[in-house]
Amino acid sequence: MRKKILILGGTGFIGNHLSKKALEKNFQVTILSKNQAKYFPKRGDINYITADISDKDNLKKELLDSNFDYVVNLSGYVDHSPFSKGGRKVIDTHFYGLQNVIQSINWSGLKRFVQIGSSDEYGNNPAPQNEDMMPSPISPYSLAKTASSQLLQLLSITEKFPAVVLRLFLVYGPDQNKERFLPQIIQGCFSKKSFPSSSGDQLRDFCYVDDIVDGIFSAFESDQSNGEIINIASGKPVKIKEVINKVIGIVGHGEPDYGKIPYRDFENMNLHADISKALKILNWEPKVSLDDGLKLTIDSYKD
Repeated sequence: MRKKILILGGTGFIGNHLSKKALEKNFQVTILSKNQAKYFPKRGDINYITADISDKDNLKKELLDSNFDYVVNLSGYVDHSPFSKGGRKVIDTHFYGLQNVIQSINWSGLKRFVQIGSSDEYGNNPAPQNEDMMPSPISPYSLAKTASSQLLQLLSITEKFPAVVLRLFLVYGPDQNKERFLPQIIQGCFSKKSFPSSSGDQLRDFCYVDDIVDGIFSAFESDQSNGEIINIASGKPVKIKEVINKVIGIVGHGEPDYGKIPYRDFENMNLHADISKALKILNWEPKVSLDDGLKLTIDSYKD
């Protein structure tokens, strides 16, 4: 019998790559999303559900009598706005939306619930960040992610809910939303015009999307992952400026205007992961180097 997977927020960047891999593995794929196939065309071999996780009654109706072996929560959006300027909505979407999902899905037969967490949960903890560090949210977004992680840990302990949190750092690859960091840099280089950038001195951790997807499937297969928070990243810090220079080298030109974009308030200048726990519990480690991943990503813009 084919294994069933529900991908919440599956019409986005990671969801698109995850659904393709799941089909390759002969999974029966269902995608639930508020916005249907905004960036990617619908596929006939995927079941699509249009629903907003913020609407509990409709969510329960849409998932009534559905059973899944695996659920991956990619829903929500990245927004670093302060509480007074839209942050309340971010909290509602991520934290209360997660509660609606948990109350709407059938727990019977569920083997793993994979919550996609964020490196922002570490706040200004020193690098390399590891899972034993106390979360230190510095925005409504990181607060909502932290609260979601802690809720799932609670449910895992008290109600045997089979959840694992995969804490992602910077994910990149083909078909990413063009408003994100790396697509903007690539487009800026291809434009042959000056494009804005921060000073680029932040140390960051970039992980190719195929490695992220492999990490999700590794979490499916590891019973040791239940109740755990696990970093999924490259574990190799690199300065933003160095990444931009790598892109310029591959494209052949580029004119970044360094310092044009200010750093975010409370931004952690050194955010990169300790990934030893992923190797220990999931037997996972990244395979795609930054240089190879950038080439694959930039090549996708030439098609």
